[in-house]
Amino acid sequence: MTAVADDRVAALAHASVAEVRVAFQQWLAGNADELRPFKQLSTRVDEVFAALSRLQKLLYSTGWIRLGWPEEVGGFGGPLVLRAVVSEELAAAGYPPPFSFGTQEVLGPAVVRFAPPELAAHTLPRLLRGDETWCQGFSEPDAGSDLGSLRLRAVDDGEVWRVTGEKIWTSWAQFADRCVLLARTGPLESAHKGITALFVDMDSPGIDVRPLRSMNGDDEFCSLHFDDVVVPKSRTLGEVNAGWAVAMFILSCERGAAAWQRQAWLRWRLTTMTTDAPDVPDTTAGEAFTLVHCLRLLSRRTVRALSAGEQLGVHPSLDKLMMSTAEKFLFDSALRGAPETLLLDDGSSARDWRSDYLYSRASSIYGGAAEIQRNIIAERMLGLPRG
Repeated sequence: MTAVADDRVAALAHASVAEVRVAFQQWLAGNADELRPFKQLSTRVDEVFAALSRLQKLLYSTGWIRLGWPEEVGGFGGPLVLRAVVSEELAAAGYPPPFSFGTQEVLGPAVVRFAPPELAAHTLPRLLRGDETWCQGFSEPDAGSDLGSLRLRAVDDGEVWRVTGEKIWTSWAQFADRCVLLARTGPLESAHKGITALFVDMDSPGIDVRPLRSMNGDDEFCSLHFDDVVVPKSRTLGEVNAGWAVAMFILSCERGAAAWQRQAWLRWRLTTMTTDAPDVPDTTAGEAFTLVHCLRLLSRRTVRALSAGEQLGVHPSLDKLMMSTAEKFLFDSALRGAPETLLLDDGSSARDWRSDYLYSRASSIYGGAAEIQRNIIAERMLGLPRG
């Protein structure tokens, strides 16, 4: 494996997007033989995590995923958009992004912004290197898209919080070392004004992780049970009872930067559909291309706004709604164009299409349900009345 010296990649922190794109494309081409195993991953989730952790370590050691992060947390500096190029080019070349790509783009910026500086400097490099994975403890059984009604409680006990309650739909929590957790610290009627964000070690006594099998056969989601879990006050992200600002920032990253990563993967999946499902009509393939390209344009705007430190407002809701629309249409088209492959074939390609089709059903639910996004757009962008 040819490792590009750190100083050569570090210099790209001051380069243009086009220069970084070309340089990373050349690196991928020059290391194609050694990288090829990452295109064919095991079906065992633990083995997938092990493989993608190796890919993460490689991309860190060669410097590519240190672009766009502040130097004080192990980065090379430069704008966020530079590492968006890295994730896009990985997808375009047919490589899966490391699992921590989603985590680092969704949770990493929040830790940099809201955590005590010494905590961010200690933990974020471990995430970028692939030494750790993190998870996001937001949804609850009775508080999915309605985070203002969450009930998991953190009680003030001097120098620590004592956390009790339940979270659900927490992706890959069984592999996580840390959790960004939203907890109720004010009275229930305080709604979004009584929430505090905490950064919790997952090996803390009192945390019970229970995997939930999804319809595609993966144990992706988990329920988390907290029984008087002690969390130091130094692990508070932002101000007490001001966790709503942390949550909204994280969701803007999830619906923006993560949508950029998803559109890159969907573009690659669209190219494979033309080969694996040749009976898809040209008009249908064209509509799928249009939807995916619309997602690309929306998420491009969001990534550039995040990179410039601008306020995003309601724009990420458009990204999230378009992402679920494009994803569902693409896989519906593949099913109609090659039903025998998706439903009956036992090959690895058919297995992947089946899994991706089933997972696409959740795209209008995770990260904020489509109905909620439509309400946000209607009320806050179009000025329509509530209800």
